[in-house]
Amino acid sequence: MELLDKFDIAILNELQREARLTNTELASRVGLSAAPCWRRVRALEEAGFITGYRAEINRHKIGLGVLAFVRLDAARNTGDVLQTLEEAIRKIPEVVSCHYISGTGTFELQVVSRDLNTFSQFARDVLINLPNVKDLHTSFSLGEVKAGGALPLGHLMPLPVGNSRK
Repeated sequence: MELLDKFDIAILNELQREARLTNTELASRVGLSAAPCWRRVRALEEAGFITGYRAEINRHKIGLGVLAFVRLDAARNTGDVLQTLEEAIRKIPEVVSCHYISGTGTFELQVVSRDLNTFSQFARDVLINLPNVKDLHTSFSLGEVKAGGALPLGHLMPLPVGNSRK
């Protein structure tokens, strides 16, 4: 991992909290002047620490009241077959997250839908018909406790001299 200093970490923290900050406001919050702050943000983007900026949208406000967790089992777990399945999953807008998982199942998907009937139809028409799908197991969110949170950055902070992380 590349080393980040306290200014880089502060920039990442502030942008996670509020990505629409002007460079001047960001610089003020992290204790830099505008030009060095702008250069650091660009360097963080170019190094891949910052991968994009986007608005967080309330899914309920746009009529997506159902959040389903779908464990998808592949019939075969070979490289070329899984790659084909991954590519197909990436193209489905209703799948907002997909993870290759350990344990039972091959992928864990987060899927949004208008309602249970719409989800049911989607599962029958789209998910079960993906290439190499053997089975689906679905659980539904009954309420969000925490979502879309910022990543913790405390582990990046330099330690005082004489201390060490275990």
